[in-house]
Amino acid sequence: MIAHETGQRGSTATIPADLLADEFDFDLPPECIATEPARPRDSARLLEVGEGLTDRIVEDLPGLLAPGDVLVINDTRVIPARLRGTRRGAKIEVTLHKRELGGSWRAFARPARKLASGDVIDFADGFSARVDTKGDAGEVTLSFPDDGNLFAALERYGEMPLPPYIARADGATSADTQDYQTVYAARQGAVAAPTAGLHFTERLMQAARRAGAEFVTVTLHVGAGTFLPVKVDRIADHRMHSEWGQIDATAANAINAARSAAGRIVSVGTTPLRLLETAATGDGEIRPFEGDTDIFITPGYRFRAVDRLMTNFHLPRSTLFMLVAAFAGRDRMQAAYAHAIRSGYRFYSYGDSSFLHRADGA
Repeated sequence: MIAHETGQRGSTATIPADLLADEFDFDLPPECIATEPARPRDSARLLEVGEGLTDRIVEDLPGLLAPGDVLVINDTRVIPARLRGTRRGAKIEVTLHKRELGGSWRAFARPARKLASGDVIDFADGFSARVDTKGDAGEVTLSFPDDGNLFAALERYGEMPLPPYIARADGATSADTQDYQTVYAARQGAVAAPTAGLHFTERLMQAARRAGAEFVTVTLHVGAGTFLPVKVDRIADHRMHSEWGQIDATAANAINAARSAAGRIVSVGTTPLRLLETAATGDGEIRPFEGDTDIFITPGYRFRAVDRLMTNFHLPRSTLFMLVAAFAGRDRMQAAYAHAIRSGYRFYSYGDSSFLHRADGA
């Protein structure tokens, strides 16, 4: 029997003390930032990063797969987590970002200075939240009187929490409600999309299966911290955000069976990768897991579970750019991003994608 692990898990890797955030900075022209997705989804561009760089489109993905490969997807579903309300007449906007034990939610509030513990924020038709605590940088903890029906209320009154670099003068549109959700989204709880998965269509998934690959589903509820740049100079001083995830026994067994048969583990996005690396033993066996992870992967980390990574293009100085630099090699990823910028690839959540080979020794 495989043991079921619960609780919080983080990286066992030591972040080099001399690793600086400036080493992961780059200039990105504003016109490279995508504000609308490719249509159809699988028509987006795909940069294969291996020994060299190859320009493809997402529709080419099945040709990069082999019989026995497993694509690990994240079935989290983005909730309409942004709410607009009032507190004694003052306009307040809150964005939920992580559910806590007991049903309360961490949220970012604007303007938080107008709130105090015990205040009630009214949203609509009797739907309200109480401010339990105030934290730093505009964070508050909210409780909802009717927590059992919260998701239904969010569907009625909330809006998609688009990332800050997708500008919408009047907030998310009805198109964003569909566009900012994967076709396989199932489990409510994310406040940001697992963006590599936004490129998948039913047609593409069927083509991958015909190529001999199979899909395995895990869940990681992506939090708003995924967008935050590293603001400290020394990366070792950065406090990584935590996110709740789950790998059930069926998924763990399928992944382990594929590895035993020399199949490759292809992570569709950085969120399944972070979860798999959290749950992996030293020899790469995946154990069932449920709980929070704050794993922080930087160059020097030794990957145990993932062989290939499909992922979008990330923010400068972000923990995700550090992760891909660790996976495929820092020099290689800097060259890949420079090529992508020169070649007109579209960046971030609605942007194009990449298919990364794990570097030797990573």
